[in-house]
Amino acid sequence: MASDKIVHVTDGSFENEVLKSTTPVLIDFWAPWCGPCRAIAPILDDLAGEYSGRLKIVKINVDDNPQTPARYGVRGIPNLLIIKDGQVKEQIIGAVPKGTLVRAVDGAIAA
Repeated sequence: MASDKIVHVTDGSFENEVLKSTTPVLIDFWAPWCGPCRAIAPILDDLAGEYSGRLKIVKINVDDNPQTPARYGVRGIPNLLIIKDGQVKEQIIGAVPKGTLVRAVDGAIAA
């Protein structure tokens, strides 16, 4: 089900994959047991295809990688961050409609 355009990152690979990325990155903080996380997964797969080359989408499992969520103050999931040039540009908490994500991504890419 997961798109091959979505990268799974860890606490160890986060800096290289996200903070040093030359394109904006949408990070999905998730866990396998999280129903809303599973609900938005198909939307993220769609976005990965639609924004190919302009946006990188990564997922980080909060259970297996506690340092990164703690660093960004993630208290609930799904929690989506958009990072551009190493800085948080947008935060979206909870399962939201695709249009909400598209507006946030378009805004971050244009900024």
